[in-house]
Amino acid sequence: MPRIRCHYLDCVFIEEGFCSAPAVELDPDEGCFTYRVEGVLEEDEDWTDDDDLLEQEWDEVDFEEDDAWLDDEEDK
Repeated sequence: MPRIRCHYLDCVFIEEGFCSAPAVELDPDEGCFTYRVEGVLEEDEDWTDDDDLLEQEWDEVDFEEDDAWLDDEEDK
């Protein structure tokens, strides 16, 4: 199996100077398309699923129950 020496220092696939990715896609003009930095989001990542989940969680909250303590104070 060929080993690819990589000059990226912050790629998640670097192990002792060599690429450990299962597949590598290279472009002579653009460079390595496999290159990934840990913790950096890709531009095309879709976060709308998280927004939908958050909206569902808010829909499930019973705000009337949260305001019950207000009724207790009004009775005093």
